[in-house]
Amino acid sequence: MSDDTPPEPDRIEGAPHPRETQRLFGHDAAEATFLEAFNAGRLHHAWLISGPRGIGKATLAWRIARFLLATPEAEDGGLFGDALPAPETLDVPSDHPVARRVLAGSDPGLFHIRRAVNEKTGRLRDQIVADNVRELNRFLGLSAADGGRRVVLIDVADEMNVQAANALLKMLEEPPARTTFLLVSHQPDRLLPTIRSRCRDLRLMPLSPQDMQAALAQAGIDAGEEAAALAELSGGSAGEAVRLHTLEGLKTYAELLDIFASLPRLDRSRAVKLSEISAARGAEEKRDMLFFLLDLFLMRLARTGVLAQAPQPVLSAEPEVLGRLSATPYQARAWADCAQEISARVQHGQAVNLDPAALVLDTVFKLQKTAASF
Repeated sequence: MSDDTPPEPDRIEGAPHPRETQRLFGHDAAEATFLEAFNAGRLHHAWLISGPRGIGKATLAWRIARFLLATPEAEDGGLFGDALPAPETLDVPSDHPVARRVLAGSDPGLFHIRRAVNEKTGRLRDQIVADNVRELNRFLGLSAADGGRRVVLIDVADEMNVQAANALLKMLEEPPARTTFLLVSHQPDRLLPTIRSRCRDLRLMPLSPQDMQAALAQAGIDAGEEAAALAELSGGSAGEAVRLHTLEGLKTYAELLDIFASLPRLDRSRAVKLSEISAARGAEEKRDMLFFLLDLFLMRLARTGVLAQAPQPVLSAEPEVLGRLSATPYQARAWADCAQEISARVQHGQAVNLDPAALVLDTVFKLQKTAASF
């Protein structure tokens, strides 16, 4: 991507954009649900595609968009008025004119809403604003003129501010003919209840290790034996797995596990090394990854103590460490409280620009203090 190309807020670094992704793995049930409604002539005007971040929601939305724009409706009939066979898949060949136009961002039947660049500051907005949604009026006016099918894709709908959400709600209350709205959502509870009530929900579930491996291979990543570990750490999210792979998340997780294995006697040399790496120039993303993985490990500790059973291991040494440090519900509660306190400290430290190395060391000392309290 050149410096002159606007940033794409819906693209995961290191992976193809969802509009460039042809295949979708692990979500056959959701595709079948949509196809059933389409073939039965009960296509809802708005679909809420929800699930964890990076799980394939946007890829499904783009597949549906291509399918709707490329597939004639049953009542349109064939070339000689014959009934068209019911489609059995959302697949659209990559050389199909619609697929080419969608890939180029030039299909006149598709309107894509996402966070845009603020023209005054030149920076990407942190919300979808009302003007982005109101631009729909001209698009929908054109659809009324030519009578063709139209698709509106919003990624992600959670990022609409109040004004944008209200503008969209008016359109959902009186949906234009032959128009389908596709709303991608990580957290549906953040949407207006009135928006959710006007959508049919397609809830996507986490990917299995096998589907994860296939999804990563499509993104150009050969996960090999790491596929199962990436699936577990990412919560079945292909997008998160790509981020973990790109930022060497498994290596960082192994370093964290070594530190926890030394508790309550802290391996200070490992702690100092970890803090120095996190403080290096340009290490912001890796530092964010470190705190993400730390929070995840603390959650796994708490879960182990509550259930008296360790979760599916990421690394072979993990069950022993989890079982030793969180053998009782009391210990589980202590680690949960520790996670909450560390999260607050990290947020405060980042807000006041605390030295990153000091922030990491402070976090590790808190872990040692908690382990020593048992």
